[in-house]
Amino acid sequence: MRRLKTDYIDLYQLHEWDGLTSLEETLSALEHLVSAGKGRYVGLSNFSGWHIMKTLGVSERLATVRPVSQQIHYTLQARESEYELLPIAQDQGLGVLIWSPLAGGLLPGKYRRDRKPEGTTRQLAQWNEPQVHDEEALYRIVDELVEIADDRCASAAQVALAWLISSRLVSSAIIGVRN
Repeated sequence: MRRLKTDYIDLYQLHEWDGLTSLEETLSALEHLVSAGKGRYVGLSNFSGWHIMKTLGVSERLATVRPVSQQIHYTLQARESEYELLPIAQDQGLGVLIWSPLAGGLLPGKYRRDRKPEGTTRQLAQWNEPQVHDEEALYRIVDELVEIADDRCASAAQVALAWLISSRLVSSAIIGVRN
């Protein structure tokens, strides 16, 4: 924290489920962090629905710090979160932070069915995060985004982000460059 020049962490997130450490131990450590004033809030990142509910249940049972948010992957290209994670957020009052809201750079329209950015050697089949399971579906989404953007003098990225943050369940989107 000295290196970050801060006295506390606003949101300390558990990044993925840890099946080797008990939740009791993890939540106890987080409770200590918050009680000592070194952390304000705790969140979960890339947890499955049952892991979220188990964490919330154990935190309630132990009367320890309760997670306030979940960080998930959710885009026009990857909407699986609508089945379980977003309903849990609504039901349990969790904030939702979206990582890679432009699908790792695939939604802005620079990768198209008939072209890819100059100097790019990476193929969609090599895309590992987020994974592309259906190239044709991705291209249909990008085509639609570009068409809507053109009609509104906007970019495809702006349209994709507007769709995302218009959801009453999405608290924030984490936007940044990968490298």
